Amino acid sequence: MRDPAAARPPAIELVGIDKSFGPVRANRDIHLRIEKGTIHGIVGENGAGKSTLMSILYGYYHADAGQILVDGKPIDIRSPDEAIAAGIGMVFQHFMLVDTFTVLENVMLGVEGGARLKGGAAKVRAELQRLERDFVLEVDPDARIEDLPVGLQQRVEILKALYRGAETLILDEPTGVLTPAEADHLFRILAQLRDQGRTVILITHKLREIMEATDNVSVMRRGEIVATMKTTETSPAALAEEMVGRRVLLRVEKAEAKPGAPILEVADLSLTDSRGVKRLDDVSFDIRAGEIVGVAGVAGNGQSELMEVLSGMRKADGGRLAIDGEPVDLTRPAAAASRRRLGLAHVPEDRHRAGLVTAFSEDENAILGYHDDAHYGRGLFLDRRAIRDHAVRHIEQYDIRPPDPRLKAANFSGGNQQKIVLAREMERGPKILIVGQPTRGVDIGAIEFIHARLVEMRDAGCAILLVSVELDEIRGLSDRILVMCGGRIVGERGPEASEAELGLLMTGISSTEAAQ
Repeated sequence: MRDPAAARPPAIELVGIDKSFGPVRANRDIHLRIEKGTIHGIVGENGAGKSTLMSILYGYYHADAGQILVDGKPIDIRSPDEAIAAGIGMVFQHFMLVDTFTVLENVMLGVEGGARLKGGAAKVRAELQRLERDFVLEVDPDARIEDLPVGLQQRVEILKALYRGAETLILDEPTGVLTPAEADHLFRILAQLRDQGRTVILITHKLREIMEATDNVSVMRRGEIVATMKTTETSPAALAEEMVGRRVLLRVEKAEAKPGAPILEVADLSLTDSRGVKRLDDVSFDIRAGEIVGVAGVAGNGQSELMEVLSGMRKADGGRLAIDGEPVDLTRPAAAASRRRLGLAHVPEDRHRAGLVTAFSEDENAILGYHDDAHYGRGLFLDRRAIRDHAVRHIEQYDIRPPDPRLKAANFSGGNQQKIVLAREMERGPKILIVGQPTRGVDIGAIEFIHARLVEMRDAGCAILLVSVELDEIRGLSDRILVMCGGRIVGERGPEASEAELGLLMTGISSTEAAQ
């Protein structure tokens, strides 16, 4: 007997999609079927064309050639409004929310229901309650976005799409800003959406997520679909090889550390924010030359503030810092430039807020913070050729795509933006490297390269402070692991510590207490 599902048209079908930006061909003759009621993963290296393809489907770009079919019917999508009308919603990696508006106001923004907002708000509130109940998406409709953690902000984006009638939901790198626990909850929500007949397209570079969350997976490489298969019929190693075109190590290879003298010494560091909340509470530790010290913790427990104080982005209430034996006054106004002169480099965890000027070109961002270096010019005049040559070397070393130093940073994918920042800070031979979320939004091949480069820097004598929400990354790279909870260091462990033990410490429970 014929399976009725086999006769159904797919939710989405892309036929012969081509898209170029000048000389760069982002999508090449793409053929892709997304079956109804499934979670379909799309993986590929940064610059492989994933986001471009989804932007075509959502109407941000228009294909140079090819056809889009929704429920088996050809459709010409030329704007997000037309995509929404066709039942396609999209949740972007960087959320499109108004921070000072409430959840309710964000959901109804653009679909207010006429000049009299009161009636429209009542309708939205009732529909939100239904959607929250049906899809386990509970969030306070009257909460302001700026007061919500990132995981709940993402739920608001999903609610916005569902309220507008999305039958197919596209999520672009949805876990790049989430903790592991928040990511697991997101996947439970996506499974609920699938079980109720919705279709989900999941763009991610994290192979664990593909294996755990998807039904089918397609691999893109250099603008083409090179493989599509059922997720149960593949493996992380096979997907990684398809993505990169070669075998990839899925583990960090490093020799035992040979640490020297302390290079970074921190004592009794404290910080209270403008609302009176203690963000850092008597934090003390040191890092020696030639070792990587990882900081594990649930986001929001002081890791961000620790990096900002140490790098000179903000001042502390009290505490002591010494860099290679030289005392630094932490209570004076922020002084990132002076820290750089002492040999401290910093890869901030939020590349958009603190790592890049997205309106600047790639070569300008490649010297940001180091632009007064005599190598790049003197006085008011910059040596454009020297700056361009410097950027080209970084592009080649870090495989930054597109390989155009004149392109504005805003026009690079998130992963390639991350490579611009990493290259700028890592290639200056610092004594100390403070690096936050080094592989956020970066593909599997680049992760392998970045991890190897961090180990090389360690072996060359650099002292590295690594902050990451990826416990596998912390355990794989670190020689020692500090765990933060509530602004305090609540424990120190070796890299052999289990994920379960670290997870307990991250919530403020020691393994001894858990055993009682």
